[in-house]
Amino acid sequence: DAAGIKYHIKSRTKSVYSIWNKMRKQKVPFEGVYDIFAIRIIIDCAEQLEKAQCWLAYSIATFWAIRDAETNARITEIFAEIPALYVADGHHRTAAAALVGAEKRAANPNHTGEEEYNYFLAVIFPESQLNIIDYNRVVMDLNGLTAAEFLDKLSESFEVVEMGAEIYKPNALHNFGMYLDGKWYSLTAREGTYDDNDPIGTLDVTVLSNLVFDKILNLGDLRTSKRIDFVGGIRGLGELQKRVDSGEMVAAFALYPVTMRQIIDIADTGNIMPPKTTWFEPKLRSGLVIHKLS
Repeated sequence: DAAGIKYHIKSRTKSVYSIWNKMRKQKVPFEGVYDIFAIRIIIDCAEQLEKAQCWLAYSIATFWAIRDAETNARITEIFAEIPALYVADGHHRTAAAALVGAEKRAANPNHTGEEEYNYFLAVIFPESQLNIIDYNRVVMDLNGLTAAEFLDKLSESFEVVEMGAEIYKPNALHNFGMYLDGKWYSLTAREGTYDDNDPIGTLDVTVLSNLVFDKILNLGDLRTSKRIDFVGGIRGLGELQKRVDSGEMVAAFALYPVTMRQIIDIADTGNIMPPKTTWFEPKLRSGLVIHKLS
């Protein structure tokens, strides 16, 4: 109303059938379905204003600005009591913002510390409201091995159990799902093949990289290798099976999600999380809020 937009709002909770159908098609648990509530805002405006007013309405429905000075002061006091904030997602963007700020400080002889380049946008979630989803892998080849030879080599480091055609989701740390030749397998890393006392060594991405991608498949640097791809868990394990069945990939590996405790331990010990380790939800829409540096 305050923005002068003529509108009508319709809302509804998604039906049980709709939610179930999405879980079935995307092969994700209930926790992986995020659109259980639907809202529709119908705007009455001139055609040339449609785009601008739609974005304005969306930003109003999504963001609430706290402008009361006393409230903001109290929020600042509360956050000052929090011992630490952890960067869960956007490490590269955070580092880039810090570099830009340092560059602009060096170039400004009248630097005071209050300039906009000293700050960057961030959103803070309590640990209880941040969902960490698996980040999975698909590979293009078996490094010249047949499927049988590959399974034999896997058995040296893993307990390999054939699970059949039904999708298999890892159920614990160091347990993996693998899809190969139309079948799912459970792979459990054998004792002694990983180091649970090492914050990085205990990560399943590290275990899988060391025991499979390096030792057997010889993929090299996973950040640049063309023989591997990464699939966010939000797409469901059915996406892994689809990419293998299509012939695009030869095998897929499903990982158990990283825990919040693991992320905190890695940060507290000064380590760096390996790339493509975590997929966080919820994610914010880009471009709705812009921070100008000058």
